[in-house]
Amino acid sequence: MEQSSGEAVGAGGPLRRTVLALILAAIAGLVTYTAGKALWSAFANDDFPESLAVKVELLPLIFPLHMVTGGLALLLLPLAYALRHRPAWHRPVGRLAAADVLVAGLTAFPVAWAAPVTLWSAAGFTAQATTWLVLLVLGIRAIRQGRIAVHRACMLLMAATTSGAVFFRIYLALWAMVGARRQFDTFYACDAWIAWLLPLIATALAIRRFAARQASSSTLASPGSKVIGRPLSPQAP
Repeated sequence: MEQSSGEAVGAGGPLRRTVLALILAAIAGLVTYTAGKALWSAFANDDFPESLAVKVELLPLIFPLHMVTGGLALLLLPLAYALRHRPAWHRPVGRLAAADVLVAGLTAFPVAWAAPVTLWSAAGFTAQATTWLVLLVLGIRAIRQGRIAVHRACMLLMAATTSGAVFFRIYLALWAMVGARRQFDTFYACDAWIAWLLPLIATALAIRRFAARQASSSTLASPGSKVIGRPLSPQAP
């Protein structure tokens, strides 16, 4: 019985790794596609819907700049995180990502309020950009103070906020398939908020849970902790 259980666990290991690899590959492909689409749209925007075409006319320099830097942020932030164990690469890529996010965040404000689809959607994009920049400042301050865990948490939260660009397009595509056109403005306004808030909240909860687990593990491993009602000490047998 024990052998069969061990074989089941062993068999599940490769399967879980394969499924995880496929999920990560799908996410990477989706993020890369969204980034490439944003970069391409900065220069080829003849087929833009009217709501975006107006922004291009009103902001002929700022709008393409926002699209380029926003698309690059989708690529640079995951790259910087992947290189976190290689300081020689992580630092320059991280600085480049920070500069890129700064430009993308600042240009998001005029883009949001130039001929907005609705005031609520403009407010949603503004809140996203503000959250982006606040997390950037907090993350930079944390790493300068040597608080690596806080810096990592801020960067993960910033990446989650960035992923709103991907989810925003996913939700729009789903709405195009099943939604009603007369309710599009309402959905668009909701999408401008939930696209980045949901991944931000999910990431914050995951970080909090991980920190709680680490704190619990540290407490159990400390010399003064108790196991089965008996205190552990360096002299304990």
